[in-house]
Amino acid sequence: MIDSHAHLNDPRFRADLSDVVERAQEAGVAAIINVGYDLPSSQCAVKLAERFESLWAVVGLHPHDAKLWDEEVQRGLLELAGHPKVLAIGEAGLDYYYDNSPRDEQRAVFRAQLALAEELGLPVVVHSREAAKDTLDILSEYPQVPCLLHCYSGSLEMARDYMQMGHYFSFGGPITFQNASRLRSVVEGIPLEHILLETDCPYLTPHPHRGKRNEPAYVGLIAQKLAEIHGVSVEEVVRVTSENTRKFFRMPDEEDSR
Repeated sequence: MIDSHAHLNDPRFRADLSDVVERAQEAGVAAIINVGYDLPSSQCAVKLAERFESLWAVVGLHPHDAKLWDEEVQRGLLELAGHPKVLAIGEAGLDYYYDNSPRDEQRAVFRAQLALAEELGLPVVVHSREAAKDTLDILSEYPQVPCLLHCYSGSLEMARDYMQMGHYFSFGGPITFQNASRLRSVVEGIPLEHILLETDCPYLTPHPHRGKRNEPAYVGLIAQKLAEIHGVSVEEVVRVTSENTRKFFRMPDEEDSR
């Protein structure tokens, strides 16, 4: 399995990070993609990718902090993006639920990071909450940039638009929640060939561990629920989602990385 979206750069993992990585490996997690949300966390993601063979990095500025975007941040992300273990730009996008940054700044910074990814030939990990139409409209402006709609919560109709554009979706703990029947119906309508596994740890801990800190070792619970939703074996889910992840992020094959 591959956890396509984790935040092991979060301070909540500082005390036992080595144990967390070891538990993930024991649970069958071959790789963890560690995602930045501002410049310091992106720098930390790269350092952790250097420290642990199974960790990779994504660097970017979360829409919550779009107001912090300046030349220094842009230059810093550009430098980090050249690291051999950096796979993508992100997480970038729009969040109209919290509105921690003005919406016009969020849109401008989203476009800036998509342009950076286009320049570098990298994919983008997208965060979108309560901003479905603007997200789709802006991604339509960058048809050459492959995108992953992380923790997708939109409609099936919009998912079909994204699939026509060649984009992917990742799902985590929320698909296991008891009250998530609408989300599961959306997941059921998206072919496995467009789906990646994620935990978004330390957030969105899957059932039956809700209320505890999430970690990559729990990604198997997501695979089990996806198998149940799609009516296939867990082994098939792991095989297809791992292939999707390596294809989207242009990761080396397991044989090549040994």
